[in-house]
Amino acid sequence: MKYLHTMIRVSDPDSTIRFFNLLGLREVRRIDNDKGRFSLIFLAAPGDEDAQVELTHNWDQQGYDGGRNFGHLAYRVDDIYETCQRLMDNGITINRPPRDGHMAFVRTPDAISIELLQQGTPLPPAEPWASMENVGTW
Repeated sequence: MKYLHTMIRVSDPDSTIRFFNLLGLREVRRIDNDKGRFSLIFLAAPGDEDAQVELTHNWDQQGYDGGRNFGHLAYRVDDIYETCQRLMDNGITINRPPRDGHMAFVRTPDAISIELLQQGTPLPPAEPWASMENVGTW
């Protein structure tokens, strides 16, 4: 067996693609099905195209509730502090800041949790992250 992708349903593909672009993922393939009125958009981190996220957009769907029931996607990052700062600078809420230099949680526009894990050993505690309280629930 081989991992192929994780599928999440999205109500605003452009907003969700912008979110994943900020994380470093890029679109690798798209299927628009006019008859079925849906789009499948596959994203992956450069150099790791085998691990994909499939965004399913049903064109007539007005939105989804309960995205947190999905669980989460997890990505290893080179610098958790830089990644979280880049996301915050672009209006993304850090739901669980990386106070420990190891782990953080953010959410997509459809409330899907994304876990960010520091590659290798945790980074030393650094401000402003070390003194931050949870910004939201995760």
